[in-house]
Amino acid sequence: MNVQGATALVTGSNRGIGRHFAVELLERGAAKVYATARRPELVDIPGAEVLRLDITDQASVDAVAAIAGDVDLLINNAAFALGGNLVTGDLDTIRLTMDSNYYGTLAMVRAFAPVLARNGGGAVLNVLSAAAWATVDGNTSYAAAKSAQWGLTNGIRLELAAQGTHVAALVPGMTATETMKEFARNAGVDLPEGAMNDPADLVRLALDGLEAGDLEILDRFGIDAKAALAGPPRAFDMTAPAAG
Repeated sequence: MNVQGATALVTGSNRGIGRHFAVELLERGAAKVYATARRPELVDIPGAEVLRLDITDQASVDAVAAIAGDVDLLINNAAFALGGNLVTGDLDTIRLTMDSNYYGTLAMVRAFAPVLARNGGGAVLNVLSAAAWATVDGNTSYAAAKSAQWGLTNGIRLELAAQGTHVAALVPGMTATETMKEFARNAGVDLPEGAMNDPADLVRLALDGLEAGDLEILDRFGIDAKAALAGPPRAFDMTAPAAG
């Protein structure tokens, strides 16, 4: 998909990867960027159209879909990331993690699939995580939610192919967002140099892959995690930079 001239909607645009997506899209010549967040007052992106959106609230999703009827690129980035472990974690928090990553993404896709169809097909980019393929001790609920989101992405790719919608997944390793840094601090993990992506670099990789028509866009961490699926299941080692 050609980003230049596109009308994009990015979820979770108030900070981190979502903000970088909105900024980079505008720099690449997107005709319009809807920058959405649960707290739109925190979005500071010159040139973007800011909308309030809670992906876990169906009424909020429907309201945004009614406003943004010109979208031909949907980037599902928003998600709750700190769910803790499955056996010992707070169950309500675990449900929130699944609700935002899986059901929130699904709600956005269901709402915008007809919008994309009317606008020529367009594309969906779901922001996943290498944790979908290599679980993370201390946050296994997030890994499980991302695994479910990967399955969702593969499913909607098949379902939306007939309407000409390209569905891609960004599957990165750890990225130097405030959320990731907070998780590492709370876990007492001292991350070595090179253990995390720069979010701006990751977004450029993602949009390059989208424009190239890639189905899965992998950084070096994602490449390692995908390759490891051929062997026995393993945990992700946060302290080890990926090879390559």
